[in-house]
Amino acid sequence: MVEIAEIAVSAAELKLGMDPVEAAGVRLSHAEGKVRYSMRARDPAVLEGVLGRTVPKRIGDTDAGIACLGPDEWYVVLPDNFDLPRGEGLPVSVVDVSSRALGLVLEGPGALAVLSSGCPLDLAKMAVGRATRSVFETVEVVIWREAEDRWHVEVWRSFATWLWHAFLAAMHGAK
Repeated sequence: MVEIAEIAVSAAELKLGMDPVEAAGVRLSHAEGKVRYSMRARDPAVLEGVLGRTVPKRIGDTDAGIACLGPDEWYVVLPDNFDLPRGEGLPVSVVDVSSRALGLVLEGPGALAVLSSGCPLDLAKMAVGRATRSVFETVEVVIWREAEDRWHVEVWRSFATWLWHAFLAAMHGAK
């Protein structure tokens, strides 16, 4: 597991990498431009009426950029400039959180080992196409398994630089 003390330095010393980095069979990069929404609804049928499409109902299921994170919670990652209806006046919450979060991508044969180095879940058992909320060390993340060796990790911008460096440390520490 990555030692937090190794990378817990002054924020002024850390910079968020912009170019992809490769080491130990892993490529770390930024996800392409995306728009993000947090959605809540006690009744998924009402949310589906607002969106004009179905949403996944089982926690962890994903469908076309929508991940079910809880019994009444969904996280959405869509191509940039995509706008969802808000459902004003209905018992739903559709909030654009694009400014709050960004996505990092870990891919390659060593990606699982890097992500598992700081995540308490047994990610090897996570099927392709599933998503979950978890933590990497102390930072909350949403993890999407996009392919056998490709992981999309959503993180709040305020933690993104730290997570980028934690992933780098894990990549360089991988055998």
